[in-house]
Amino acid sequence: MSSAHLNIRSMQESIPKVSFHGLDALWFQVGGTVCNLWCTHCFISCSPKNHAFEFMSAEEVGKYLDESAPYGVKEYYFTGGEPFMNRDMLAILEHTLQHGPATVLTNGILISPKIAARLRQLVDGSLYTLEIRVSVDGFTEFTNDAIRGEGSFHRAMDGVKNLVAEGFLPIITTMQSWDENENETVLDKFKQTLMTLGHTRPRLKIIPPLRIGREIMRYRGYTDGEHITPEMMLDYDDHQLLCSTSRTVTNRGIYVCPILIEHEDARMGETLEETFHPYPLQHQACYTCYLSGTVCSNFNPERDN
Repeated sequence: MSSAHLNIRSMQESIPKVSFHGLDALWFQVGGTVCNLWCTHCFISCSPKNHAFEFMSAEEVGKYLDESAPYGVKEYYFTGGEPFMNRDMLAILEHTLQHGPATVLTNGILISPKIAARLRQLVDGSLYTLEIRVSVDGFTEFTNDAIRGEGSFHRAMDGVKNLVAEGFLPIITTMQSWDENENETVLDKFKQTLMTLGHTRPRLKIIPPLRIGREIMRYRGYTDGEHITPEMMLDYDDHQLLCSTSRTVTNRGIYVCPILIEHEDARMGETLEETFHPYPLQHQACYTCYLSGTVCSNFNPERDN
């Protein structure tokens, strides 16, 4: 065997794999990569003009919902792009809430009083819960709009206010763009802002930066040392990694997770069953998940008790 082949084999053997433990969560890239914002930190570079992935139809989603039924899925997640740009979104949620709990990740801008009222009707007609996660990257217009675009803060706050008026307690998701020593101050400011909207029990989820996509230009990419080694996986509970208990459905097939859909080697197949096998932790974005746990799920949002 040549030295080149030996080096490739050595590199492959040095990449740890995460086991698949069962389908606890199923994600849908229902908004594709199409979005009504152009955020400077977006890890898959979504925009009004990015059609790398397209909207999923109610029929497409329904096929995978039905296929997932035997696997005991505990929660369904819907992301994008912006899910509410998809005209089938309400019909998709109505179908999903016949199967299990659902969560929608949105920027909140399209949640009008009419949409919020319809979401309430869907919940009232289901045995299952519906969580709405609204992405906001600052507790003021100044801090948020610098990342998410002019006017986005007030429009998102209108969406939050509409949800609260219908009895929802939306989870506000924000990327940590401040120093660690500012955490307590930032959380307090967020809570104050939300309480002025009638959100009496603010729920906050802070996610770390994923240094891919536009975040590379906004701040930085990953350094050479930021990757997962086999030694790091020794005695590590890999249930903390999203890819050990979930898969992500797109209009172009099924991927290992919602973070890596731009990487063709993260595509695992067309049917759910054929994706139920270990995956190599070969991407540097995996390093962020390793350090922070299930950054994409609803796991342990900060709450005001």
